[in-house]
Amino acid sequence: MNSSVPDSQTDFDRLQKKLVPLWKSIERFNQDPQTIVVVPSMSIDTIDSGAVIQAYEERFLFLLLLLRQPRARLIYVTSRTILPSIIDYYLDLLPGVIPSHARQRLFLPSPMDGSVRPLSEKLLERPRLIERIRTLIMDPDRAHLVPFNTTNREKELALQLGIPMYGADPKFFPLGTKSGCRGIFSEEDVPHPLGSENIGSKDELIDAIARIRVSKPSIKQVMVKLNEGVSGEGNAVIDLTELPAPGDSKEIAMLEDRLRAMTFESQGATYESYMKKLRERNGVVEERIIGEEFRSPSVQLRVTPLGKVELLSTHDQLLGGLTGQSYLGCVFPADTAYASLITQEAAKVGKHLANEGVIGRFALDFVVVRAKNGKWKPYAIEINLRKGGTTHPFLTLQFLTDGNYNPETGIFTAPNGQQKFFVASDHVESPRYRTLTPDDLFDIVVRHNLHFDQTRQTGVVFHMMSALGELGRTGLTAVGNSHEDAKATYNRAVAVLDQEASGDARE
Repeated sequence: MNSSVPDSQTDFDRLQKKLVPLWKSIERFNQDPQTIVVVPSMSIDTIDSGAVIQAYEERFLFLLLLLRQPRARLIYVTSRTILPSIIDYYLDLLPGVIPSHARQRLFLPSPMDGSVRPLSEKLLERPRLIERIRTLIMDPDRAHLVPFNTTNREKELALQLGIPMYGADPKFFPLGTKSGCRGIFSEEDVPHPLGSENIGSKDELIDAIARIRVSKPSIKQVMVKLNEGVSGEGNAVIDLTELPAPGDSKEIAMLEDRLRAMTFESQGATYESYMKKLRERNGVVEERIIGEEFRSPSVQLRVTPLGKVELLSTHDQLLGGLTGQSYLGCVFPADTAYASLITQEAAKVGKHLANEGVIGRFALDFVVVRAKNGKWKPYAIEINLRKGGTTHPFLTLQFLTDGNYNPETGIFTAPNGQQKFFVASDHVESPRYRTLTPDDLFDIVVRHNLHFDQTRQTGVVFHMMSALGELGRTGLTAVGNSHEDAKATYNRAVAVLDQEASGDARE
């Protein structure tokens, strides 16, 4: 459709300017008519199941809560059709809205393609489906596209739909790579691990590790990270203990041996496959920060179309996997002992990205270690120039409670003055859960009083429910009035699921 390829950037820039007049009305939850087109397309090469793709696409169904705005229309596209009962579940969460009224303003087109390819790619192959979506947009001047991540596919989709995209222009992609992050951290004087970037070969990697050892001979481990990798899947750990002194004649040969013995976070990785990806994508190597008291918090920010940097939230990440690098879930808000510390560093990066012209949501991952004097020391690890695993639980809480996070105090408060906390995970899973359907889950939730209670503004909100049958997996956000309350609610929900799925509770 966009035949003038050389002008596509000009066309896209012109479209993006439309976000500026739209922004104030989007922010105010007001009566202005608008259309939000949600395309939660993911470009992750480690996803090997259509069921996982669909579940991740459904992870952002909390955006149905935008239908609280009485004149908003929402077009939510997924690879396969969403179960009507799952849609009803979200519409019933809407405070102060008649579900049938909201349902008339919701449209759920689908290419009915369950393959593992990104959703945007499936749409671009189907011009008739794109045309159908275009006809559902009442006024292109009052509409925008909400993607998960922003590649050239989403950019092309915005062009074909004739609406702006709320997200970073793909031309900024290098800023969000592991090498790009380290460059920004250096430029903005944000503390980050000792290391090197833009590494694309075995020799460069060994040379960089040797230089790190000269700078810090006591170093025990380094991490190699592919420039493009999500949830830790591009990471590997190299052990540096019991090596000869830096510069020793045997050092290089021994480093090569250690390289071949590195531990990969991604289960299917081999030395050959990993080094091939390093040559293709480049990467970084850096000191692995370790300590007796060690946490992995993150800061969520956004740059509005008006260029304003907003510090949205902090989380403590729950990590697992072979080397403890895989994202499993999060606790909100992050510990107040270091929340403002990491927020101050994140603000520098936010300002840098805003000056570059980036818009949309993004997150900064940190590690923090407690020093002997009791103070926490932060290290910035990476920039996720997209929505992430902490986006959906936080926005779910925000939409349900109308509360706000104060970046100076590190506390989230609802309008009634009550502080709010949550524990969330995308990995509530067990082989036994495969016996459950989403409708079974709703029955269990109601019988055990786990459902989110609008009066108390506490309880559990589920997501990724369509993955139950094939993968035995779902996700949930457990909201409470304290960290302990949220954790207890989360643990109780998992215990109830375990009990019900094992058949112990069946009559």
